[in-house]
Amino acid sequence: LGPLLPELLGGSADLAGSNLTLWSGAKGITAGDAAGNYVYYGVREFAMAAVMNGVALHGGFIPYGATFLIFMEYARNAVRMSALMGQRVLYVFTHDSIGLGEDGPTHQPVEQLTALRATPNLHTWRPCDAVESAIAWQQAVKRESGPTALVFSRQTLPSQVANTEHVAGAHRGGYVLVSEQGSLDAILIATGSEVSLAVEAAARLTGEGRGIRVVSMPCAEVFDAQEAGYREAVLPSEVLARVAVEAGHADFWYKYVGLDGRVVGMTSFGESAPAAALFQHFGLTVDNVVAAVEDVILD
Repeated sequence: LGPLLPELLGGSADLAGSNLTLWSGAKGITAGDAAGNYVYYGVREFAMAAVMNGVALHGGFIPYGATFLIFMEYARNAVRMSALMGQRVLYVFTHDSIGLGEDGPTHQPVEQLTALRATPNLHTWRPCDAVESAIAWQQAVKRESGPTALVFSRQTLPSQVANTEHVAGAHRGGYVLVSEQGSLDAILIATGSEVSLAVEAAARLTGEGRGIRVVSMPCAEVFDAQEAGYREAVLPSEVLARVAVEAGHADFWYKYVGLDGRVVGMTSFGESAPAAALFQHFGLTVDNVVAAVEDVILD
């Protein structure tokens, strides 16, 4: 991004190894050596976020700090202040769904994505693969008018972004990842780890003669800020058969699918089990997505 940007100052709330925010050039700041560029905050999410606000206000650095998404709750007031003050602070939230697995419902975020997206002047990115992740980081660093939440899965995710058109669309917050064959019967909207579910479901439905479009929406706030013509091209208003897929609270997505659309998501807390078993238990499966699409088409 060039030498004119401030230097990145990283940190984590006692979870650097799990959050994967350490890099080859990271050097911890200690009591005996303040020349580093990485802060180990300990189990102090609120303090971490509050300190980052101070660093951003001071200037000279772009601070980023990491913890599990569920622990955003501890940092909530400071995250809100970042947005209120319009400070360039980067929040890295990992282990973003019931895919966290055996740690159970106390550690599995459900409503946190909705809370972040409801915060004015906060951009929340939930990328589906490495390319969308790189774009999210780039957009977060370049954004000067407010904070960004970068939300990542614990699971390994397959590559989805396949061409320059996808890359350009991802920069706009939402785009057509898979185009329909023939007439457009229904639209699938997904983020993060559930994009692969939507793509697999679309492939099955296409094989059955349905015209299915898959829209990846890594950042709803950026998508909503696009001109009306672009938003209409991605989500044409005449197509009312829509299904959203996300392993988070379902209610957020009715703004895109409408009251007659379907959302394959969460309406309860999680459970303690391996990720694959939990996705099956809560209906975040290709079979369930296919059934939801068929249901909304026939409705």
